Amino acid sequence: MNNETMNRETTAQIQPDFSWDAIDTVLLDMDGTLLDKYFDDHFWEEYVPKVFAETHNLTPTEARKKLMARYKRVESTLQWCDLDYWSEQLGLDIPELKCKIDHLIQVHPYVIDFLKFLRGIGKEVHLVTNAHSKTLEIKMRKTDLGPWFDRIVCAEEMGEAKEQPIFWERLEEHLGYDKKRTLLADDTTKVLDSARSYGMGHLIFVAKPSSRLPVKYSDQYSSIVTFDELITSKD
Repeated sequence: MNNETMNRETTAQIQPDFSWDAIDTVLLDMDGTLLDKYFDDHFWEEYVPKVFAETHNLTPTEARKKLMARYKRVESTLQWCDLDYWSEQLGLDIPELKCKIDHLIQVHPYVIDFLKFLRGIGKEVHLVTNAHSKTLEIKMRKTDLGPWFDRIVCAEEMGEAKEQPIFWERLEEHLGYDKKRTLLADDTTKVLDSARSYGMGHLIFVAKPSSRLPVKYSDQYSSIVTFDELITSKD
């Protein structure tokens, strides 16, 4: 739902150009990268405002305006992803509301094929997400993606959101990878900017995070629409 991350996108694709021989570790974001971001956009922009409106005797438009302003104030922080924070702030059971529409949680096309491919060529694969641990539990239960990863790391464990370069320094200490031989795929420009500042070796922008939105390539980073594009880039 964060339009700020879409401000450097273009219609021209920068093609991925790397050798898998140069990569030992793959870090994958969750929402918008592996999973269809439509669920999150719909949840925060439509469903929560609807419930909030009903609870506080507001119109849906009034509720949405109020909530979007509150969301904006904590973007790129751990609070934005903290379900307990929003439950307290809004007087709603946010995890319960997520479970009510969890049928909208969907894995992007070719994700499983890509994870199988990475296993086949012997790469370490870690899920690295800003999502709150309660969100992670809901989505892993729904998608069964958990067993594909060597480690799963929530930003709350690192004490900072992925938009902060210190996050990556702490993650490197936590996982012990060689950052120059690591690939990160993410759908958020500010996260890739942060990882680049830290010195991450290979960065991939996911140009279609939501099935309901058009493809928008990055003008700074190599981009893909679906992960089959990286499978075919192997030597």
